[in-house]
Amino acid sequence: MTQDNSSPLATAANTLPTTSGPLKTVTVGNTHYTLLGTAHVSAESAEDVRTLIDSGTFDAVAIELCDARHYSMNNPDAMGEQDLFQVFKQGKAGMVAASLALGAFQQRIAEQSGIQPGAEMRAAVEACQSRALPLLLVDRDVGITLKRIYRNVPWWQRFSLFSGLIGSVMSRQDVSKEDIEKLKEGDMLEATFSEFAAESEALYTPLIRERDRYMALRLAEDAPPGRYKNVLVVLGAGHLKGTVEHLEAPLPDRPSVEREALEATPPPSKLWKATPWLITLLVLTGFVIGFSRNTELGWQLVIEWFLINGILSAGATIIALAHPVTVIATFFAAPLTSLNPTIGAGFVAAGVELFMRKPKVRDFSTLRHDVTELKGWWKNRVSRTLLVFLLATLGSAVGTWVAGFRIAGALFGSGAA
Repeated sequence: MTQDNSSPLATAANTLPTTSGPLKTVTVGNTHYTLLGTAHVSAESAEDVRTLIDSGTFDAVAIELCDARHYSMNNPDAMGEQDLFQVFKQGKAGMVAASLALGAFQQRIAEQSGIQPGAEMRAAVEACQSRALPLLLVDRDVGITLKRIYRNVPWWQRFSLFSGLIGSVMSRQDVSKEDIEKLKEGDMLEATFSEFAAESEALYTPLIRERDRYMALRLAEDAPPGRYKNVLVVLGAGHLKGTVEHLEAPLPDRPSVEREALEATPPPSKLWKATPWLITLLVLTGFVIGFSRNTELGWQLVIEWFLINGILSAGATIIALAHPVTVIATFFAAPLTSLNPTIGAGFVAAGVELFMRKPKVRDFSTLRHDVTELKGWWKNRVSRTLLVFLLATLGSAVGTWVAGFRIAGALFGSGAA
């Protein structure tokens, strides 16, 4: 059963203070879940949260945050605790760069509006601490959501999503009023991807619909009917309707099973996993065919492969203002790593850059501020190393395709013997 805050339901919910945001109450068994729809850039929403918690009505509070975002909120310098070498080794550089880009977007909004996005979540955390109330983190990990978005959308849409994410936070110094308005309905991810989500079911599902379901399942796990009497659920207004619908419907007896399924990252297709090995096989086969025809042709193909791959990958690191030793190492490494799917040119380039220009303490302490401006990505050693990794990887990928087509043209073109 659902009601708004003016309904005569005979619970403490009908005595709640008036709020600027929508308020819905769902009763399941002996527990009343009161869901507050908030605007993520709104002083009024933060005040709504404080007022509701201070009313003394609730014995638990659930918020639309995951463990990682909660930790980052309480530890602004959390990036400095990461081992950058492990970040690259584990293939997390793209996720870290995306998180920094989102953080930069958030910081610029805060500077323009005077309101820190997510102020209502911070207000809930602080109020729970002061009143010694249980705080439940019910949103899905932001990294998992990004991965499921990446896996769910068609491969041709992935580049536009990534470039849209980076472009939206790096190409403009001023955040538009439209972007700020979008944040009043959703969170940072939703605001950034909103132009795609409206037209793409593949994107809307992991970004919105799955998280509605996930938060309802987490409530069923962490605050099942009977554990608490009144639970305040603070979430973005855009998630209110979907989460209420899931709470109203019968939830599974074992919500953890479905919740774990929503946390799983869909594996890449077998064809996608096999592609790097297939490319390596084709290139090596091209070399063999070239040498079998004549030694001069064989060496021509090898040299062209080496120069094209090395120049494009090393040239990309120059764009990132990499150390000269990094540029040279990338030039020699890229042609070899392109023939070894287990290691990438970006990993080698980032490793050498870290060795030559190890980030200092101040780089970590100023990282969040530096990346709010385009030039800051090159100024800060941490973000510049991320750029070195990403651009070297991109340069090597382009070089592989360009050189591969050159080899095919030399072997099977109209002028081939």
